Amino acid sequence: MQRFFLPPEETRNDILTLQDREAHHALHVVRLRPGEEVVVLNGHGERIWCEAATLGRREAQLQVIRREQLPPRPWPITLIQALPKAKTFDVIIQKATELGVSRVIPLLSQRVVSQVDAERGASKLEHWRAIAIESIKQCGSPWLPTLDPPTAFSALLAQLLPAPLCLVASLRPNARHPRNIIDSVLGETRPPAGATQIWVGPEGDFTDEELESLEKWGAQAVSFGSLVLRADTAAIYALSVVNYEMGA
Repeated sequence: MQRFFLPPEETRNDILTLQDREAHHALHVVRLRPGEEVVVLNGHGERIWCEAATLGRREAQLQVIRREQLPPRPWPITLIQALPKAKTFDVIIQKATELGVSRVIPLLSQRVVSQVDAERGASKLEHWRAIAIESIKQCGSPWLPTLDPPTAFSALLAQLLPAPLCLVASLRPNARHPRNIIDSVLGETRPPAGATQIWVGPEGDFTDEELESLEKWGAQAVSFGSLVLRADTAAIYALSVVNYEMGA
């Protein structure tokens, strides 16, 4: 079944209208036909089953059949990812969305090469949101992750509170396996009451100074094995491990 996206303010009525990119996809890519059933996601937990009604050249009207409101995950995950080079962050946004992340914060740490000013940050944010929207349409998630603008390391530590489970990927030899930390935090309670934060550094890892600041702040260093992973691989690995352990 085809899935489309509309923001919450456009999904309140019994007739929903697809325009612009969503209309083009419906009318000219999948070639929607009258009477065909589709699902509309609003990114705020609602799945809306609809039937194609009036199909024009530039917009498509859908008749709502039924609605389903799904709760957010009991263990919301925030991915704090040092901004990598080129289009690697596009892949991270896509895969993090498919893995159910609740929030993504692009981090400007000391070893980040791609420093971004406010104007470019706003443009990139719009681009990343479009990728996240396509990802929830692909995987069927009713929740669109929150995407923050790129934020400097020191500024983020000053404004963010550590979560009950706060992990930082580290190449240090004393870093522990994620399961050990998750088990010690959860105890007999699964899932935890509260959020999870995962910090992933740039290629070359966080600096010693940054890691020390994070550990003092409340993050616990975790190892992803003996191999050195690329930043995007580390993010996917971390999200997969946490999802598996929380759902066990």
